[in-house]
Amino acid sequence: DVQLVESGGGLVQPGGSLRLSCAASGFIFSHYSMKWVRQAPGERREWIAVVSSSSTITKYSDSVKGRFTISRDNAASMVYLQMNDLKAEDTAVYFCAKGFDPLDSGPAYTNRGQGTQVTVSS
Repeated sequence: DVQLVESGGGLVQPGGSLRLSCAASGFIFSHYSMKWVRQAPGERREWIAVVSSSSTITKYSDSVKGRFTISRDNAASMVYLQMNDLKAEDTAVYFCAKGFDPLDSGPAYTNRGQGTQVTVSS
């Protein structure tokens, strides 16, 4: 079974940084794009970043472009989200998600993890 386990969330002040990690198992990790999505209270789930299977393509939503960086380590079956210059509006539960194929960069996904809470507050 596909398993995605996020970690690294927490409370951070505005302007601070966090690095989220996601451990993947149960599928051939290097064969699929990986994504991060988030959901704030009372809001719809929002796709924010994707990395292709070989890391040649990365894309970001306008809301995080220039502040967040997605990366992956295929040898370790890990995907990361480096978040810098965090803002209050970044407060949400963050999920990593598996794409449909190596280059899938759309907002949909086949599986997602349980999520990790990120709270940006002073």
